[in-house]
Amino acid sequence: MTARYVRNVRRTGAAAFLAATLTFSLAACGGDDGAGSQDKGSSSSAKSPSTEKAKTKSGGAAPDTGTILASVKGDAGIEMVINSATRDSGGFLTVNGQIKNTGSEDYTTPLQWSGAEEAVAATDRSLAGMTLVDAKAKKRYYVLRDTDNRPLTTSGFDPSIEAGGALTFFAQFPAPDLSTHEVGLQFPGFPNATIAIS
Repeated sequence: MTARYVRNVRRTGAAAFLAATLTFSLAACGGDDGAGSQDKGSSSSAKSPSTEKAKTKSGGAAPDTGTILASVKGDAGIEMVINSATRDSGGFLTVNGQIKNTGSEDYTTPLQWSGAEEAVAATDRSLAGMTLVDAKAKKRYYVLRDTDNRPLTTSGFDPSIEAGGALTFFAQFPAPDLSTHEVGLQFPGFPNATIAIS
């Protein structure tokens, strides 16, 4: 009986040790995941200027309208002017421009401007439907978005552009390879526009 008692004590002790080890391991893994989430949050907040821009109606500072990389006309007197397409050190490409209503009536902005992805379109009116195409490399680039699926582009604007008015915009994309010096910009309702990258 004593030998059986000793065996039972050993088994119980081993089971308790195993349970404690497993609990500690799970807690450690959970801690790592939390730290990973905080790191992701930090890197997201490091990009906060872009995120903040995405929340503004104007899209940040007005572009230099003296420079025109491309100008394309849509229907009903609407015109898109691209003023700059600039790489930055973080590996992004920011496009700035204006959408002008040269017609005599208010222009209702199409829902297609917000893009086809439901998660992105649900965040607010935006220009997430804009894409860049590198024909030589056969790559298409989409507007970046933050961790809440908010696109890094002008958003929250009014549903219409008044006659004679303009919507100043920006849109941020992953930067194409350094060997790429021009891309095609595609946006619903407008013909393709070829723009130079600086």
